[in-house]
Amino acid sequence: MLLTQLALASGMVVVCVLVHLIGLTMTLRLLRFGHRGLRRPDAMPAPVLLGASLGVFGVHTIEIWLYALLYRAVDLFAHFEEALYFSTVTYATIGYGDLTLSHQWRLLGAIEGATGVIMLGWSTAFLVSLLTRLRLLGHDWLTPATREDSARDRQAASQTADNASS
Repeated sequence: MLLTQLALASGMVVVCVLVHLIGLTMTLRLLRFGHRGLRRPDAMPAPVLLGASLGVFGVHTIEIWLYALLYRAVDLFAHFEEALYFSTVTYATIGYGDLTLSHQWRLLGAIEGATGVIMLGWSTAFLVSLLTRLRLLGHDWLTPATREDSARDRQAASQTADNASS
């Protein structure tokens, strides 16, 4: 039984990594396709952030559902709703404990939890990278008055640096 669990769990890890990779790649391509308007100085990145968040949420949803389908396929839960609930709280490492796997299948659930932590971390890194990239695209979150103050501060700092090097 241990080898069966490890084989299924390893297979699911590979599937989740592939789903995540493909899902984030597709999300990024859609964002790149739709970001042309963001280069305007008055454009707000809210649609891009919303799209990225929904894309990431969709990828996690697919992964959770795949685990739930596996739990039903090996008949660990009587109803799909139970399998989906268990998968969701396990993947997100909430672990309420109101539904549990049998003793002989508990390793599969533990590996889903570890997979979920890694996939959630990957998504967090993706979103942080996107926020950083949006800043590099020239988005200025400051008001016009604050923008002028910031430009004066940068100019003064540049002059100070020039004077120090002379």
